[in-house]
Amino acid sequence: MESAEITPVSIKVFGKWDTKVEIRDPSLKRYIPLMPTYLPHSGGRHEHRRFGKSRISIVERLVNNVMRPGRNKGKKQLAYNIVKMTFDIIHERTGENPLQVLVRAIENSSPREEVTRIMYGGIVYYVAVDVAPQRRVDMALRHLVTGAKDSSFNNPKPIEEALADEIIAAFNNDNKSFAVKKKEEIERIALSSR
Repeated sequence: MESAEITPVSIKVFGKWDTKVEIRDPSLKRYIPLMPTYLPHSGGRHEHRRFGKSRISIVERLVNNVMRPGRNKGKKQLAYNIVKMTFDIIHERTGENPLQVLVRAIENSSPREEVTRIMYGGIVYYVAVDVAPQRRVDMALRHLVTGAKDSSFNNPKPIEEALADEIIAAFNNDNKSFAVKKKEEIERIALSSR
């Protein structure tokens, strides 16, 4: 009787995309997790742990952002299918790994500086502060999804194409991207209030 050889099975995102991706920004490296999962759905297991969301897959965080209030609120399967089709469109248009494109888009659209309000005796001062890496990733994902939703609303273009266009534009650091424009606006306001 021969013994069967056990080969390690490589888990890929959506069964297609490899998670070997280069993250150039060293401050975001800990906050963009790329661990492979069969299904990007943790069911909120991270909720009660401090910085728990920094341990769930970046693809699941994108899916959760697509479920923001509006048409897709609470529809995880619909959001999952939207992101899956978006990755296929990104691969068709760029010929690259969609995870690499998403990571580069997050790096290009995450602001490094923003403004906070400080009150001294009823007088409000706006002070420029550095943005924490976790918040940078949160803001980048939020702006990418918001730009896609705004461009597909009352438009025949489906949300999958709009999200793919937004991610590709942010990947190219193009000013047509809502997320890149928002980042530059936030940093410009912070620069003026130093």
